[in-house]
This record gives sequence, C-alpha cells and structure tokens, in this order.
Amino acid sequence: MFMPDGQSANPLRFLAGEGQMADMIRSHDWADTPMGPAETWPHSLRTSLGFVLNSTLLGAVLWGPELRLFYSDGYREMLGDRHPGALGQPVVDVWGETYAPIAESFATVMATGQGFGSRDIRLPMVRDGVQKTTHWNATASPIFGEDGSIMGILNIAIEITDQVKANAERDEQHLALNSENKALSDSVDVRIAERDSDVSKEQAFEQDAERGQLALAAGAIVGTWSWDLTQDRFTIDEAFSKSFGLEDLSRLSGIPLARIVANVHPDDLDGLAAAISEVIARGGAYAHQYRVRQCDGEYHWVEANGRVEHAPDGTPLRFPGVILDVGEKRELVEQRDNAWNDLRQLNAALEDRITERTQELMQSEEALRQSQKMEAVGHLTGGLAHDFNNLLAGILGALDLIALRLEQGRTKDLEKYVTTAQGAAGRAAALTHRLLAFARRQTLLPEPTSVNRLVIDMLGMIQRTVGPGIRIENVAAAGLWPALVDRSQLENSLLSLCINARDAMPTGGRLTIETCNRWIDPGMGKQLNMPEGEYLSMCVSDTGAGMPPEVIAKAFDPFFTTKPLGAGTGLGLSMIYGFAKQSGGQVRIHSEVGEGSMVCIYLPRHHEAGVEADKSVAPLKLVPTNAGETVMIVDDEPSIRMLLTDVLEEMSYHVIQAADSQTGLKILQSDVRLDLLISDVGLPGGMNGRQMADAARVTRPNLKVLFVTGFAESAMLNEGHLSPGMTVMTKPFNIGILTERVRDLISL
Repeated sequence: MFMPDGQSANPLRFLAGEGQMADMIRSHDWADTPMGPAETWPHSLRTSLGFVLNSTLLGAVLWGPELRLFYSDGYREMLGDRHPGALGQPVVDVWGETYAPIAESFATVMATGQGFGSRDIRLPMVRDGVQKTTHWNATASPIFGEDGSIMGILNIAIEITDQVKANAERDEQHLALNSENKALSDSVDVRIAERDSDVSKEQAFEQDAERGQLALAAGAIVGTWSWDLTQDRFTIDEAFSKSFGLEDLSRLSGIPLARIVANVHPDDLDGLAAAISEVIARGGAYAHQYRVRQCDGEYHWVEANGRVEHAPDGTPLRFPGVILDVGEKRELVEQRDNAWNDLRQLNAALEDRITERTQELMQSEEALRQSQKMEAVGHLTGGLAHDFNNLLAGILGALDLIALRLEQGRTKDLEKYVTTAQGAAGRAAALTHRLLAFARRQTLLPEPTSVNRLVIDMLGMIQRTVGPGIRIENVAAAGLWPALVDRSQLENSLLSLCINARDAMPTGGRLTIETCNRWIDPGMGKQLNMPEGEYLSMCVSDTGAGMPPEVIAKAFDPFFTTKPLGAGTGLGLSMIYGFAKQSGGQVRIHSEVGEGSMVCIYLPRHHEAGVEADKSVAPLKLVPTNAGETVMIVDDEPSIRMLLTDVLEEMSYHVIQAADSQTGLKILQSDVRLDLLISDVGLPGGMNGRQMADAARVTRPNLKVLFVTGFAESAMLNEGHLSPGMTVMTKPFNIGILTERVRDLISL
C-alpha cells in the first residue's frame, strides 16, 4: 500500500491527538473487525479521520458501503449511552429512527459524489429518557478514494435546538401581548355623546356615571370624572377618589383641578398640563398616561380617557372622562420589551456563535480540501518526475555516447543517438505542454486548419498507437468548415482522446472519429455553456465500459484520474478542456455505463479562406544570406544564445548578443544596424521582452521582432495582440522552422 513519506515509521501518526477518541481508536483492536488493522487503512480514510479527531467541531467519518461510524470527542458527547458501542458500527444500527430523515440524502452523496449543506434538519432523539425533536445545521461531503471512487462521507454538524426554541418562545410572547392589547382595547369603548345645552350637569354626570359603572364591571376602568371647565369644578366617583389618593375629601363634587392633580408624580405634571391645555384648546378626544400616588404611598400608572365639549361659539364647556389602571399593561409591555431585548441579545450571541462555528467549519473543510489537493499534487509530481527522469536519461545517455564516439573518431553511429535524444526531448516538451495547456497558459499559434485533413493525416499514427485489436472508423463530414486553431494542439488533443478510448477497451472494440458542422442555437448554447453561432465538432467515441455520472462530473478537474498510480497524470482531459476554451470553443462528454463514451470538441467556424497545406518539416538546410543583415539575440539562457548564434552566423548573418533587457535596450537605442530582434519574453533586467521591443520601436518603428517563449509567459504578450512585424515561436522549436521564420521576417 502506498504511504506518504514518513508514515512507514509511524503508521498510526494520523491518530495523533490528546482527545479521548484518538486514544480509543489507537488502542482498539481493529484486526478482527471488517475494517482490518488500522495500519492498513487507506490514505483517504487516514486524512479524513485525522482532520475529524483534531478538530473542535462535532464531526464524524462514515466509511465504506455500510457507512461505519468514526467520530470526534464532540460527537461522542452527543451520542450519550450509545458510546462506546457505536465506534466502527454502521450508522443506521447506531442511530435507528434518528438516522431515517437523512438516510436518503446520505445515500445520494455516496451515489453521486455531490455533497450537501442543510439548515434546520429536524431529528428525533431520546434525551433524559424523553423523545424530543432536535434541530441541526449540517454538511455532508464525499470522501474519494485513491482510485477516484466514493469511499465515505465527512459529516460536520452544529446543533441549533436552543436557538429554534428561543425564537419560538419569542414569537409566542409576541402573540400573547398582541392578544392582551386587543382584549384591553375591546373592553373599553368610552364614547361620551354631546349633550344638548339644556340638559343639566347633574343629569349628564349621572349618565356618564352609569356608563362608567358598565365599564367598571368589565374590570378596566378605575374611576370616572366630569369637569365643568367654565367653573373649574370636578365631580368624581369614589373609585376615582381612591385611585388618586383623595379619600380625605369631604365631598365628591366642586373640586378644583389643582386638588385633583395634587398627587400626580412631580415628573409627570408638566406633561399632563401640556396635554390638558392642548385638548381644551382644540376640543375632542383626549388620552394621556401618568403616575399618581395612591393611599399606599406608591405611585401607580393610570390613563385618563375623555372628551372636551365646546359651545357653538368655541367656548370650552365640559370635560368628562374615565380613568384606566394601566400598571399591569405597562409592566407587561416592559417585560415584553425586556424579553425582546434579551432574545435579541441571545439571537445575536447565537448568530455570532453560528457564524464563528461556520467559519471554523469552512476553514476546516478548506484545510481538508487543501490536504486532498496536496495529496493529488503528490501523485502528479511523482508521475511527472518518473516520466521526466526517463526522458532525461535517454537525452543525457545519447549525448554522452555522442561525445564518446566523437572522442573515438567514430561518427558512423551518431545519427541514431541524435535521433534518440531528439525524440526524448520532443516527448519532454509535449509533457510540459500538457501541464501548461491544463493551466491555459500556453502560447497558441492559430492558423486556418482543415480538421478533416488533420484527421486523415493522423489515422496511421492513431492506429499504431491504439493497436490492431481496435478498429478505427473515420466519419468525415462533407464540406466541413475550417477552424482557426493551433494545429499541433488539436493533433495532441485528438491523440489523447484516442489513447483514452483505447484504455477504455482493453479487450478491443471500435473507435470512431466523426466531424460535423453545427449551428448552436441559444438554448443549446446555454446547455453547453458556449455562445450561439456556427461551430464544427470533432467527436471521438468508443465501445468501452462507459463512465458513471460522478466520474463525468470530475473528468475535467485537475489531477483527476481513474487510472492507477503511475499510469496517468490526470491532465489529459484537463489539457483538452483548456485548449478548447482558449480557442473559443468547448468540450463535452456523453457516456453511459456499459454503453461506451463520446467526447466532442467544438471549435468556432473560421470564415476566411486559406486553409493551410501540409506542413511536414523538411530536413534542415542553412541557406546563407549575402546582404549582410544583423540579427540581435536577447535571452538569459547562454545555451540558447550559443545555438542561435552558431546557426545564424553559419547563414552569414551578423549576430549581436545580450543576456538581459537592460543591456538589450541600450543596444537597441544605439545607432548600430539591426534588421531583426530575436528575444525571449521572460527576461531579467526590469522589463520583459515585449516591453523592451515596444521601447525599441520608439526610435526603430520598423524593427522586425521574433519572440521565443516557454509557453507560460504568453500573458506578457498582451493576450497575444502583436503589432505588425512581430511574431512568436514557442520553445522548444525546430531549427529549420526558426531559420525560415527569420528569412520571412527580414524579407518583409
């Protein structure tokens, strides 16, 4: 079994931690369980379990088809008496009916690889011997094994039962207060009708008092009054006298306002006087609350409700009304406000806690994702190191033998060593190109391309690559539109798809390459995530095993591969996806398990004429020039400068060299003759090759420029927008093509 560096010395290092569960899992004898010895557990289980055991969150790992339960110390407390028997047991056996509401969701995660996050999941639990409904916020993320299959679930949860209960109590109190206010309002409906001017004050008071008694029967009114505004004389009842602490009065009529308000709280007198003055001036309804000291010496809240009656000429005549005890109401309102404030503070604290725990959860999940990503990077770099070491061994070995044969004077066998070194170097360049294509950082050299012709030219090589057990069919569309595309990248993409198809048919089958013109309408464009318009498609299909939906969903992800360690880097489809998107197109997979797969590359139609002819590389011939042209080479790599100088001088060009942009710019701004600048894009000296060339063109506007780049520096070329007289080649390049490009540029 594969182990990261260092784990062989301590195979249980992933169980390091001070918690009870880490110690329990370390000491548990797993050899006689379906899990087997802990030393043999898969790396994906180790990584997930190490994260859970060293986290303060309530977390669990559900492993294998039976979702066997491993959990943290926080989860252990929640289990209650189910612990320790729950450890390593199927989750459905541990939780029973509590697991039922989420069983389907967890099964979906295992089937599709799509995680979920849910708020307010309601789960029945027995606590303190009582069946209760608990509330949870939870996430469930798939755990992928070393072969890309779904091996388990990482489950993180936060209980919110207290918050839900507090919110419900707040709502109930709110409803109760609203009902109380409505009942109090309905019980008091004091309307004092205007009296005819000939009705005596005594009769009016008797009628008011009769209404007041009816209201008193409802338990809301604690006194009535009638105030003769023309004489400043109050007539009150005994209840009013008691409510205002006026039991010492010898009579209940003819009382002035000053005596009535004698027991009003000093802090409320000004407000009461202003309210009385305002209603007397305007007439009509009146209501005002204030405190009055009663016989017990305590101040109590009352509310005065009445109506001021005016004569036809506007003279204030009479002010009858009732007194309501609002002490309990104000206490209830105050309790409600205090309760609301407490609940708001509790909610704020709970929200802060949830936010904090959620952030901790997100950080922990990000740490886990980063750990899984670094594990994938480890697999990738291991495979790349293996491939590069093999290629370098071929290059260095061939060069060593070339040097030995030259020393021995034996030049007869040099050609095969040169061919070996060139082949290995070409494969190394292709491997680097895949990495940069995946990152969409490659420098593309698009040109009008006949895709049908490209496929025909490659059929022989494809057949040799896939072997005789696979039959190849080429279904070429008549009148196929041309594409503006990097020919070599499209060739690499086609070959990579054919190799994938071969691997899906280990016992043989049929491989079909089909081209077609496509009009993508808005609906199809939305489905394929590409603009509407005219496209041509190149589809590679096989009769292999097919892919399940969860594999299709991850097929273009970086580092994802279903092949065993060392058999694939996980960059093939990622490279194709990056190339297609960078070319303005799209890639889509259509597959069903047992029915084979089809991968289609969509490329925009190129409307201009001039599709390229066959561009097979001719043998290198260095044709000398007789015009005495001068070429300047700026590159920080001495071996590149040396090789280019030797080639160009053999062609009779004068060559000037510079190792950085600062030195190069000084020469470019001098009076020396220069017919062509060959420059790397990434240069030391404070500016890149494009910036140096642009600065040189201020004084040399017609300077011809050939950029040579190692793919990853293409962004420095201003997204590929080159000025007239500028072109670009990617490293490594064929010397013959370079010399042709030099001659073409100088002759412009």
